Amino acid sequence: MQQKESLAAMERATILRTLTALVEPLATVIPGDSEVVLHDLRLLPNSIVAVAGTLTGREVGGPATNLLLQAAASGNFVSRHGYLSKHSDGRDLRSSTTIFRDSLDVPVAALCINGDITSWRMIANLALSMIPAPTATVASTKSPADDGEQFVRNVDELAQHLLTRAIRAQGIPTDLMHKRHKLAVVHDLKKRGFFTLREAAELAAEALGVSRFTIYNYLNEIGTEPDNAASNTEIEAR
Repeated sequence: MQQKESLAAMERATILRTLTALVEPLATVIPGDSEVVLHDLRLLPNSIVAVAGTLTGREVGGPATNLLLQAAASGNFVSRHGYLSKHSDGRDLRSSTTIFRDSLDVPVAALCINGDITSWRMIANLALSMIPAPTATVASTKSPADDGEQFVRNVDELAQHLLTRAIRAQGIPTDLMHKRHKLAVVHDLKKRGFFTLREAAELAAEALGVSRFTIYNYLNEIGTEPDNAASNTEIEAR
């Protein structure tokens, strides 16, 4: 058993070492403002281990995006290529996320490529404006998530985004929410991996105006034991 674990660790290290060596060369051949980011999935939520490019301002030791965290929460890591995402300043990005697995099919790393396509879209629109086709439109690829991928610079920013999105989805201010609304918020947050973040229960409790133990009770109602939830909230950022 120990030998198998040792071999698995060596395989993971080889995969990460190989991908790390590719980050910089890949970034140099992508036209325009772009970046390549490598995530070690064992280090979630602070999973960035290599970055080339400054498109989103992220650095080594920074957190995963909301979509990667959601994939970890559901256990459904899939590769997505050529989807549309948004920079925090509103620029259009074309993104690809490739999941790398070991020989046992365990997800090890995510290699993410983001490129700013704002200028290309402007050029395309300009070209279309010269063609007498009033119904012509520029086709785009929709983001796979309802609120798009968020490129955050730290875990606090990620937590705030997830909280804001979950609360806004209820359509009413928190001081007017009943239990069913707050339970729905917690369910949404759990689905998106929010409770793997440090002090998540405390943050949710403060946002919803309830106690931390009420959050644990909500988690229990939707199928998560309070003790497990409590331990999850104590995960330290690495």
